[in-house]
Amino acid sequence: MPMTATSSIEAAGKTYDKPSPMRSTTGEPGDEQSLQPGTRVEVRDRFRGAWAHGYEIAEVAEAGYRVRRLSDNTLLPATFSGEEVRTSRRRQGLWWW
Repeated sequence: MPMTATSSIEAAGKTYDKPSPMRSTTGEPGDEQSLQPGTRVEVRDRFRGAWAHGYEIAEVAEAGYRVRRLSDNTLLPATFSGEEVRTSRRRQGLWWW
C-alpha cells in the first residue's frame, strides 16, 4: 500500500494518521487542541522522553511551535512539533508545586 505524504504513515503493517505539527495534547487520549502564544506548556525532553515544565508558547511557526523558557525568558532555538508539547498540568497535593 503506497503511503501518501499528507494523510497517513504505514509502520509495522498498520496505518496511522500523520500527526499535525500545529496540534498538541493535554495528555488525555483524543484531547487535541491548538496552542496559542502565552499558553504554559510542558516540553518533551528529546533525550530521555520525560516532560519538563516551565515553558510557554512564544509563537506558532509553520513547522510547529517556538517555545520560551520561563525561568530566564529565553526563546529556545528549536521548533517543537505538536507531539513534543502539551499544556501544563497543575499537580495536586504536592507541596512543591
